[in-house]
Amino acid sequence: MSRPLALAFLLPLLALAAARLAVPRDAHAEPRAPQTVPKGYLAFDDGDSVTIRWPEGPEVVRILGIDAPEVQHLEHDLPFAQPFGGRAAGFLRGCVAVCDEVRILRAKEKDPYGRTLAYLFFDGKNYSALVVAARLAVANVDHYGDNGLPEPAAEVVATAKAAGPVPFEEPYRYRARMRKVSAWMKARGSYPGVAPDEGGR
Repeated sequence: MSRPLALAFLLPLLALAAARLAVPRDAHAEPRAPQTVPKGYLAFDDGDSVTIRWPEGPEVVRILGIDAPEVQHLEHDLPFAQPFGGRAAGFLRGCVAVCDEVRILRAKEKDPYGRTLAYLFFDGKNYSALVVAARLAVANVDHYGDNGLPEPAAEVVATAKAAGPVPFEEPYRYRARMRKVSAWMKARGSYPGVAPDEGGR
């Protein structure tokens, strides 16, 4: 093979290899098949998030398709738990307690806080649909889209239409109101852990 012909053959291959090396790979950058999660790895907080304590490090997961009522989070300007927040958190714990298998289906992107966006399945059942059917979370697919996972998202939307109204204020409205309450409390030194002279920070 002549040298010019060899170069013409090799250059496209080298360019392709360089392009692949130039793109950083994220372990969760692309959708993948559902992954089994050992139940003992799960740590709970509220009704729409979990932390998976993998041996290589924790993964914080924001469960897709839903917004559950809030629990108390002083660090997030939530000085009081929202009504039904504890029930939603307990519902998630209960689902995990009675199931035999937990699986996670991750979206392509993470959220602005670096959390994994994913659906959880308990014995093959979509948790987001279960908690919406129990009227302990609102569906937010119409606001955020399906995140590249149309089938579980469509199930949540259909479940919400059949479930009826929830007995609590929409969580995003509650969060907005608590930000105002928190600012007022901090300015007066009545926010837990904040002295009066820290109120403006």
